[in-house]
Amino acid sequence: MLLASTSLSFAQQCGGDLGAFLDGVRQESLAAGTPADVVEKALAGAQINEKVLSRDRSQGVFRQTFLEFSQRTVSQARLDIGRQKLKQFADTFARAEQEYGVPSGVITAFWAMETDFGAVQGDFNTRDALVTLSHDCRRPELFRPQLLALIKMVQHADLDPATNTGAWAGEIGQVQMLPKDIIEFGVDGDGDGHINVKTSSPDAILTAAKFIQHLGFKRGEPWIQEVTIPDNLPFDKSGLGGTMTAADWFKLGVVPRDGDTAFAALPASLVLPQGRKGPAFITYPNFNIYLEWNQSFIYTTSAAYFATRLSGAPPYQKGNPEPGLSVDEMKVLQTKLQGLGYDVGKIDGILGSGTRVAIQKEQQRLGLPADGWATSALLNAL
Repeated sequence: MLLASTSLSFAQQCGGDLGAFLDGVRQESLAAGTPADVVEKALAGAQINEKVLSRDRSQGVFRQTFLEFSQRTVSQARLDIGRQKLKQFADTFARAEQEYGVPSGVITAFWAMETDFGAVQGDFNTRDALVTLSHDCRRPELFRPQLLALIKMVQHADLDPATNTGAWAGEIGQVQMLPKDIIEFGVDGDGDGHINVKTSSPDAILTAAKFIQHLGFKRGEPWIQEVTIPDNLPFDKSGLGGTMTAADWFKLGVVPRDGDTAFAALPASLVLPQGRKGPAFITYPNFNIYLEWNQSFIYTTSAAYFATRLSGAPPYQKGNPEPGLSVDEMKVLQTKLQGLGYDVGKIDGILGSGTRVAIQKEQQRLGLPADGWATSALLNAL
């Protein structure tokens, strides 16, 4: 399997002898202008980590509901610590918003959810994790550039390859970023001449802000807003990726809890993580940066909600959602939907985006409220 980036003259095949693979990485780094002694230091002692391969092969599936996950992650303790951090690094956060347009709550929510404000950053040797994943033939085109970027970090004296640890997939630091993104968006927040997102909170905060700006965050615009909804909405229009504006939703009786309709002209989606009887939110274009950061709908909605709490919003209204399906019931539902011609992806018992879309279409066909929430009523009707 050849790497996707064929423009690199030293691109090597994945797999095979590790020594030969590392020789290819050395040649590629040297061709990019990295000094030979740096390359040798970066790769000396590199080895395959079988635990990394095991994690990559068996990534945990996301089976918690929005209420379960958000109640656990957006805890009072985390909110309290987050507010302390906002005060402690007020000058750094002010700089982040001034230079990159990213509010402090957005950065702090990621900081909390990724590493508990730096307390849990991972204990995998970063160099070995990236050697393992770029040598492996599953996704080398994703990880080889990260390994090359790590060598650049060694060149900049921003990382010790022998001792630096992080997540199993190579993410580093208090907000868990990959080496290539740290190279491209790293900011020296504390003025020591280095970018150290592991130990320097100012570096981590400003690097995260610059990266979030790069993902498309628009200055001064909201990302998510809790709303109340009437019973007679066209629920088939709910879900991400619609064509309506916030004003369109407001005209239908959707009401922001904070009363703010200043962004009515923006494109907006109505998201109902647990159906029409649970919490309800309007998402704006800035919500897309959350989906770029993490593709899990439950994680992104929770992170966006967390950011609003740190920015002064009250706790959401839990509502009284209809009971969801068990994992086995969800698999039965997915199998039925697949049999009807829908692409629900893997039959995994997870209410993912493909399954939600299929559910909405079948709910609409059956005359049920098309809110995308999987219930026993739908399963029985199919």
